[in-house]
Amino acid sequence: MTRGNDQQTKVHYKGDQDDFVVFVESSKIVEQWKEDKSIPLAQVVAGWKVFVTHKQGVQGIHDEASNGVLESEFGTHKEEEVVKLILEKGTVQESENRPRQGDTNITKGGTIAH
Repeated sequence: MTRGNDQQTKVHYKGDQDDFVVFVESSKIVEQWKEDKSIPLAQVVAGWKVFVTHKQGVQGIHDEASNGVLESEFGTHKEEEVVKLILEKGTVQESENRPRQGDTNITKGGTIAH
């Protein structure tokens, strides 16, 4: 069985000073939330962290955004308000990780000569 091929869905927001990423459950739930704000954010967001990618787009290194970075970009450091802004103005990115396959322990079995 392959491992590591779960689908990841992110919302990317290109700010004035940096790029921000929030992980979400699915693109479908983000679209539903945009139409119906009564859906709890806890059902939309996969983890309450806002990541900064240091102007590397969605593929860069994801570091947790500091309060100072959030304050300078969004005018607030309250994560709930920042997440709402990113979900409303950001773009949804879906990607599937490549499956990890390979020998786990080649010393067992007939792959090497004894």
